[in-house]
Amino acid sequence: MNCHIALILFLLFVLLAPQVRAQDGIPAEAVVKWNQVVLQIAEQEDGFLTLKGLRTAAMMHVAMHDALNSVNPAYASYSNTMYSSNASVAGADEFVALNQAAFKIASSQYPDMNDKFKELRDVYISGKKQAKGFGEGIQLGESVAERIMQTRDEDGWNKEADYQWHPMAPGVYAEFNEHSGTPEGFIFGAGWGEAKPFALDTNDKFVSPPPPEINSPAYTRAFEEVKKLGAFKSEARSEDQTHLALWWKDFVENSHNRLARHLVSEEKLELVEAARLFALLNMSVYDAYISSFYNKFLYNHWRPYTAIRWAANDENPDTKEDASWTNTHQHTYAFPSYPSAHGTACSAANTVLASVFGDAYSYSMKTTEVDKAGPFSGKMKMDPPVRSFLNFHEAALECAFSRVYLGIHFSYDSLEGVDLGRNVGRHVVENYLIER
Repeated sequence: MNCHIALILFLLFVLLAPQVRAQDGIPAEAVVKWNQVVLQIAEQEDGFLTLKGLRTAAMMHVAMHDALNSVNPAYASYSNTMYSSNASVAGADEFVALNQAAFKIASSQYPDMNDKFKELRDVYISGKKQAKGFGEGIQLGESVAERIMQTRDEDGWNKEADYQWHPMAPGVYAEFNEHSGTPEGFIFGAGWGEAKPFALDTNDKFVSPPPPEINSPAYTRAFEEVKKLGAFKSEARSEDQTHLALWWKDFVENSHNRLARHLVSEEKLELVEAARLFALLNMSVYDAYISSFYNKFLYNHWRPYTAIRWAANDENPDTKEDASWTNTHQHTYAFPSYPSAHGTACSAANTVLASVFGDAYSYSMKTTEVDKAGPFSGKMKMDPPVRSFLNFHEAALECAFSRVYLGIHFSYDSLEGVDLGRNVGRHVVENYLIER
C-alpha cells in the first residue's frame, strides 16, 4: 500500500510540476519577449528607417547569448573574453544574467523606455532575488553587456556619407523625388555600407559581380520583365504575384524576427537555442544590409522607374521608353538598385533559420499589414495575411522576386540579393556561436 501511495504522489508531482521547455528548467519565453518589446519600440521610434533598432536587437541578443553561455557553455561566445573564468561571477544565476544583459543594452539605446524595460526584467527575475547567485547574475549580465557595447563603440551605424550625384547616363542612378516622395537631392543609406559589421571581417567581404551591361541581352530581358510584371495594374501579373509583391513589403528585421518568435514557441526551443538563434538572425540581417549597401553604392545602378522612362536614351535599341510608366505601388525607394537589399536580408535571415530548423522545414508566415506605398503612406491590410512555404530557400526566392512584381527591382538585383544574403548568412553561422 505504501508503495502505491508513494507512486501516486510521485506521479502527481510530475504532472503538477511546472512544464518548461529548456533542459535547464528555464523556458525561452524571456528571449522571445525581449525581442518583441525592443523591436516594437524601435518600429514606433523610426519605422526601421535607421539601423538603430536592428543594431540594438543584435547587441542585445548577442549579450543574452554570451551571458547564458558564460555560466553553462554550449556554444562559443561572441566575445573572446572567458567570463566563466572570472571569480567574481562564479555561481552566477544564468537566467538573471541573461535578463540583466538584455535590460542593460535595451535601456542604453532607448533610455526613455527604462521603466518599461525594468518592469520586463523584473517579471523574470524578481522571484529570484533571494536565491543563490542573484547578485552574481546581475554582475555577470552587466559585464557582458558592457563588453558587447564596447565592441560597437563608434561603429558608424548612423554615419552620414557624402554622395556624389552623376549626370544622367545609361545605367546610372538618378534622382526621382517625385516618385520617392523625398526632398530634392536626398538619397537614403549612403552611410550604411560604411558601418561596421557584426560578423563580416570587412564591409567588402562579399563583392557582387557587376550588373549586366545596359546593351546586353540579359539586361533587355530583365528590363522587359519588370516593365511588364511590375507595372501599375499590370495585366500580365497574376493575382498571387500582386499579393506576394505587397505582402513581402514588411522590413526583414520586423517580419523575420516575428517569424522566429513564432517558430521558437512552436518548436519549443530550449533557452540556449533560442538565445543563439536570435543572436545569429539579427547579426546576419544587420550585416546583410551593410553588405548590400556597400555594393549598391559601389555600382550606383539605376532603378526600373528611371530605366523605363528614359529608355530612349539608354543606347540599347531593344528597349522601348514609356514616359508614363509607374510601378505596382507607385513608389520607388531613394537609393540605388543593385543588389536588392530586401532580397539580401531575406536570404541571410532564411539561411540562419534553415541552419537551425533544417533545409526541408515547411512553415507558414503571417503578415497582417504593410505600407500602402512608401514610408509614412499609411497601412493596408493583407488578405489573406498568411503565406506558406516548402522550405526557407523557397521563401528567400519569393521574397527577393517580390521586388520585381512590385516594380522596384530588376530580376538580376533579386538574384544577386539571394546569393549575397546566402553568403552573409553562411559566414555568420559557420564562424559565430558555433557548438563547442
